[in-house]
Amino acid sequence: METTAQETAQPLKGKIALVAGATRGAGRAMAVELGRAGATVYATGRTTREHVSEVGRTTETIEETAELVDAAAGASGRGIAVPTDHLEPEQVRALVDRIDREQGRLDILVNDLWGGDVHLDMGSSEQPNMWEMDLAKGLRVMRLGIESHIVTSHCALPLLVRNRGGLLVEVTDGTEESNRDYRRPFFYDLAKTTPIRMARDLGEELKEYGCTAVCLTPGWLRSEAMLDTAFHVTEENWRDACAQAPHFAISESPTYVARALVALAADPEVARWNGRSLSSGGLAQEYGFTDVDGSAPDAWRYITEVEQAGKPADVTGYR
Repeated sequence: METTAQETAQPLKGKIALVAGATRGAGRAMAVELGRAGATVYATGRTTREHVSEVGRTTETIEETAELVDAAAGASGRGIAVPTDHLEPEQVRALVDRIDREQGRLDILVNDLWGGDVHLDMGSSEQPNMWEMDLAKGLRVMRLGIESHIVTSHCALPLLVRNRGGLLVEVTDGTEESNRDYRRPFFYDLAKTTPIRMARDLGEELKEYGCTAVCLTPGWLRSEAMLDTAFHVTEENWRDACAQAPHFAISESPTYVARALVALAADPEVARWNGRSLSSGGLAQEYGFTDVDGSAPDAWRYITEVEQAGKPADVTGYR
């Protein structure tokens, strides 16, 4: 049977996805691109048009994410916003029960839960030692970046494993290689290295059910907060920020890692990546997708070979 143009354009038509942490950034873009590829996407988060999470941004909501999914999906997929605090097991169980009741299956689970930046001074050049940090804030970071992923997987994986071919994607910052060295501060390092190990461990448990687990990272992400708060630019003029931070030239839009996710979810041989740590730049070389500007930034190789090596900013050969 020949593949139609629509099937090629929407390879995930009929698939059911849950993007946990879809309010903004990579999670929002992942929800939108999954919808564009034809999937029905449950988009969750804590910020709604009526309630703002501790992140404190009113400019992005899960309802808006669902609307963006609908606009991208056309007639095939749809976006469904479900307010959920993924640190509350009863809320996550109710979410999964709803997906089961409405769809009867779950094909793609994305754990993009975070929100810990507000408890860390990531912009400081001198990061304190662990024992000098605020313990309550550090433990909150652990809950937001690790416990939320565990709760979600514990509740949702029983539905995912009902059908072979299911995909679990842990989202983090950094590859296994780039996170091998200590990334201060202490609580950030733990929060961002743990999903890599979780993907490896859960990959071992999922493979007997014909399912796959991977860990996926973007490069230097041009999230909403990075643009409007850190550099006071927009997606249209983001290159102006390179005057402040020359290495920002290697940055990528959230759509880039979202296209990496879609490539994985549409790959009938995705099991070859089981348990692996993957990056948007690395997968672009494998699958041939690009960022929105047609480039293919390989941020983690650039960071190692140029930025950390103390060389002047030059993205030639890296995007």
